[in-house]
Amino acid sequence: MESDLDKEFNEAFVRISKLRKAIAPDIMLKLYAYNKQAHFGNNLSANSDLDVRNAFKLNAWMQLNGMNSEEAKQKYINLAKTVLH
Repeated sequence: MESDLDKEFNEAFVRISKLRKAIAPDIMLKLYAYNKQAHFGNNLSANSDLDVRNAFKLNAWMQLNGMNSEEAKQKYINLAKTVLH
């Protein structure tokens, strides 16, 4: 059974994914990192041919090392709310 946090996280993800207005790159990196941390935790993965964009994404995710899934989901939700309102 899906928790309330999971429901709210999934709803925020869908709303952000459908958003048509531009989001600042630093905010997008944070959303990306929170999403990766929520789903994969500290299991960082990168391919050997990182371009600059993917290196920034990996770095943003690495900065969340040790954050648990629930906290990452809540931070994603909070940040999504600021973007959507």
